[in-house]
Amino acid sequence: MPPSHNEYLRRAIEIAVANVADERGGPFGAVVLCEERIIATGANRVVPANDPTAHAEVVAIREACRILNRFQLDDCVIYTSCEPCPMCLGAIYWARLREVYFAASREDAAAAGFDDSLIYREIPLAPSERSIGMRHVACPDAGAPFRAWAGKRDRIPY
Repeated sequence: MPPSHNEYLRRAIEIAVANVADERGGPFGAVVLCEERIIATGANRVVPANDPTAHAEVVAIREACRILNRFQLDDCVIYTSCEPCPMCLGAIYWARLREVYFAASREDAAAAGFDDSLIYREIPLAPSERSIGMRHVACPDAGAPFRAWAGKRDRIPY
């Protein structure tokens, strides 16, 4: 009988707790499964890596893609110790993961000092209304990269 969702979530939580105990990063862990077996794990590495994108889910997705030698994980699922933040959610959609299971909620994370509510509020705003200045600049060459991509006969769609 395959392990249950709770067993995989417990594994993600164990990774998160060990990460804190070993002082390797924040309290977040993730596990990626393919064909009901763990193929990659990830723990938060933001501070030791000086990388704000080194969240547990992103670390696990990167490792799964490396192991499987592909950039889409549409036959995989991810288990995380906490509800994915907006960045991780974006990575999950780009990787095309089939499902996400999480233990703690974003409210639980916020109560511990990991509050993403500003980002959730900013996403639906027009770029010019966001708290970080974002200005669209009309540039005659702005479409050149897309035209180059569209004209590439051997492009790999994603």
